[in-house]
Amino acid sequence: MISMDQARSALKRVYGYDDFRAGQKRIIQHIIEGKNTVGIMPTGGGKSICYQLPALLLPGVTLVVSPLISLMKDQVDALHSLGVEAAFINSTLELGVAGGILRQAQNGRLKLLYVAPERLESEWFRERAKTLPISFVAVDEAHCVSQWGHDFRTSYRAIAPFMRELEEAGRPRPLMAAFTATATPEVTEDLTRLLELGDSELVVTGFKRDNLAFTVLRGEERKAFTLDYVRRREHQAGIIYASTRKDVEDLHEMLRRAGVAAGRYHAGLDDEERARMQEAFLYDDVRVIVATNAFGMGIDKSNVRYVLHYNMPKHMEAYVQEAGRAGRDGEPSECVLLFHPQDILTQKFFIEQSEATPERKTHEYKKLQSMIDYCYTTGCLQNYMLRYFGEEGEEECGTCGSCKDERESIDITTEAQKIFSCIYRMRERFGVSMVASVLKGSRNKKVIQYGFEKLPTHGEMRHLTEKAIADLIYVLIAEGYLQLSEGQYPVVRLLPLAAEVLKGQRQVTQRVAKSLKPKTASAVDETVFEQLRLLRRELAQKAGVPPYIVFNDSTLRELAEVQPTTEAAMLRIKGVGEAKLKQFGAPFLAFFQQREEEAVKLDSQEEWI
Repeated sequence: MISMDQARSALKRVYGYDDFRAGQKRIIQHIIEGKNTVGIMPTGGGKSICYQLPALLLPGVTLVVSPLISLMKDQVDALHSLGVEAAFINSTLELGVAGGILRQAQNGRLKLLYVAPERLESEWFRERAKTLPISFVAVDEAHCVSQWGHDFRTSYRAIAPFMRELEEAGRPRPLMAAFTATATPEVTEDLTRLLELGDSELVVTGFKRDNLAFTVLRGEERKAFTLDYVRRREHQAGIIYASTRKDVEDLHEMLRRAGVAAGRYHAGLDDEERARMQEAFLYDDVRVIVATNAFGMGIDKSNVRYVLHYNMPKHMEAYVQEAGRAGRDGEPSECVLLFHPQDILTQKFFIEQSEATPERKTHEYKKLQSMIDYCYTTGCLQNYMLRYFGEEGEEECGTCGSCKDERESIDITTEAQKIFSCIYRMRERFGVSMVASVLKGSRNKKVIQYGFEKLPTHGEMRHLTEKAIADLIYVLIAEGYLQLSEGQYPVVRLLPLAAEVLKGQRQVTQRVAKSLKPKTASAVDETVFEQLRLLRRELAQKAGVPPYIVFNDSTLRELAEVQPTTEAAMLRIKGVGEAKLKQFGAPFLAFFQQREEEAVKLDSQEEWI
C-alpha cells in the first residue's frame, strides 16, 4: 500500500513543495487508499496535483479526461518540465500519431494520458483502451456531466459506459476521482450519480480564496475606469471579460490606441488568430487580454494579477471560475466586476435566444437572479459566494469591496429629484435614453412628438451630456430607486424609495470609486524581481514553454527574497523540484552568485574608503 510519506517525498522531489495543502492531503490520501473520490476545490487550489501525484505512485497509466485542447497541452508541457512522461490524444492528432501514443502507454512509457471526453465515444479508442494498463481515471471539470452544471457537455456522459466496458472486457475497474471548482450541492450529487462513483469520498476544500480581493462597482463610466485601471497596472498580467464580441473589439481598440499591449479573444476570430492571441498572453508578449467567456477554461497561467469583468456574467459559477483565474500562484490579486443594469437585459436576451428547454431556461433565470443579488449585496462578497455553493459564511473576509469600502460619498439628492420628477411627468412609459434626452433639453423628433419640450423638467440637466444623465439613471436603478421593465424595449419606473426622495424624506448619495491602487505582495526588491522575470522569459523562449512553467511568480518572489547561491538552498524554495533545478537552476544560481560577488567587491571598496 502506498503511504503518505511516499506521496510527500514525491511531492518534494518532483514539484519542490514540502507539504500538501489541507484539501490536497485529504484527497490524495483517499486515492492512494484505493477509494473513489470527488474533490471540489476553488480555481487555483492545486487540484491537478491531486491526480498527477497519485498517477506517479500508482502502477500502469492514469487516464485524465479533460475538456479542452489548450488545457491538455499546458498540463503536458508542465509535466514534461517536471520530468514526468505524459501525452495527450485529441482531434489535432492524426490517427497514426495517436496510435503511437497508445503503444507508448501500453508499453509502460507513459504515466499520464490526457484525452477529450469525445474520445470515449470513439469505438477505435475504446477497443484500444481495453489493452492499456489503466489503474486510475481522473475526470477534470466534472461538473460538465450534469445538465445543471454551467458547462454541460453531453460527451461526459460517455465516461460511465466506458468504465463498464473495461470491466466487461475482463479488466479490473480503475480507481476514479472527479474534480471541479464550481459545483453546488445539487450538481455534486448529480455528477456522483452520473459518473457511477458509488460510495465515494467527498472532499470540499472550500471556495474561499484569501489572496483574492473582490469588488463590485456600480454606475461607473466603464471605459474610462477600465483604461485607468489597466494603465496603473502596466507591468501586471490581467484578463478583461466582456459579454459580447462588440465590447471585446471596442475595448481592445481603445487599449491599443492608448498604447497598451493588449490581445483579444472571442469565438468570431479564426482558430489561428485565437491560438496566436492565447499564446501571446501565456508567454507575456501581451500583458492584458480582452475576451468573452470563450477564453480561459484550462488556461493555467499562474501570474494573472487581476480579472476585470466589464459586464456581469450570467451566473455565479461562471463568475467564480473566471475571476478565479487571478492569483493562481497565491499572490494577492484583484477581481473587479463593473455592474450596469443593462447587463441584466443582455443576459436575459442570451437565455431567451438559447435553444435550451423551458426547464433549463427557468433554471438559468434562477441562477441569473443570484448573480444580480451578488451585484446588489452590501454584505461580504466572499461570504455570499460561500453560501451560494453550500458553505456556511464565516466571519467577514475584510478584503472585499463591501468589507473595505474606501469610496467617497457625494450628495446627488437634487439630481435624483430632477430625474424622478421627469420620469413621473413622462408617465413612466419611456426608456432611459428618452428620459435623458428630455432632461438634457433635446428637441429631437420624438421629444416634440410627445410634447415633452413643454415639461418643467425639460432641460433641467442641460449642463450634463445625455450619456452622463443616462449613467446617473442607471446608478439610481442599481441602488433600488428605479427599475427597468422586462422586454425588448424596457421602460424605467419609480420604486417606493423614489417617492421618499421627492418628498424630501430621504437623501441620495452616490459612491464614487477612488482609483484602486495595485497592491505590493511583499517587500521584495522589485528591481531584482524584474531581472528574474527577464531571465525567466529568456529561459522560457529557449525551452518553448510559457514563462510560468519555468517558475511561477510566487516562486520567483521567494527567489528574489532568499537569493540562493547553492543548489541545496535553491531546492528549499517552494516550487523548485529536482527536475526544474536541473533544467532551469544554473542561470538563476549564476545570477545570484554574481550579485554576491559584486556585493563583496563593493564592501571591500567601502573599507578602503
